[in-house]
Amino acid sequence: MTSTSFLQFVTNLGKQSLHVLDANISKSDYIALDLSVTNEKLKTVAVSSSEKLGNYIDTHIAENHAKVAFGGYLETRGIYNRSEYFNDQNPATERNIHLGLDLWIAAETPIYTPLDGEVHSFQNNTNFGDYGPTIILKHTIENVEFYTLYGHVSLISISTLTVGQQFTKGAQIATLGDATVNGDYPPHLHFQIIKDIQDYKGDYPGVSSQNDVAFYTQNCPDPNLLLQLK
Repeated sequence: MTSTSFLQFVTNLGKQSLHVLDANISKSDYIALDLSVTNEKLKTVAVSSSEKLGNYIDTHIAENHAKVAFGGYLETRGIYNRSEYFNDQNPATERNIHLGLDLWIAAETPIYTPLDGEVHSFQNNTNFGDYGPTIILKHTIENVEFYTLYGHVSLISISTLTVGQQFTKGAQIATLGDATVNGDYPPHLHFQIIKDIQDYKGDYPGVSSQNDVAFYTQNCPDPNLLLQLK
């Protein structure tokens, strides 16, 4: 399947009512969040501190009378500069372009699969600034095989999983982790679509360099095509 065909396939799936958080949370309770380097407000926030970044996000949610903040696909961010895992000081190869959709909400929030799927792999990615506990589901729909990744979940979420374990659409697969396990971020879900998982297991790049972003844009389309948030 070509990248264009896959994009249309994902778009068509998004016409269903799909969710990764509680379906009772109305779409009107989601508020967009800008964590890009062009956001002037962030220049006064110590984004290297999970507590201070969390306070900024919580205030944004409260001021907008929302329950969840979301966004980040293809957003160039400065919050990865604190970690050598992402930052190599070369503008062309530094990884700072976000490839998933982030959903910012409290730790222990339940996470659900938006589609029928099975556990492809899982792992605790413990690099500073990394995903922490991560689950990857494999989906086969209309003979199309693809994957979804759930990063920054709790340790208990991966403690009893088995490869090949089946989940039906809408089933709870995890809960969110906190800063002690999730790479030292405010609690949030990193949700990503992956067309070709390559040889990865329990992990897949969620942040790209400028050099690689053309490939990842094709292989990891906007997750909001599935969720259809504002």
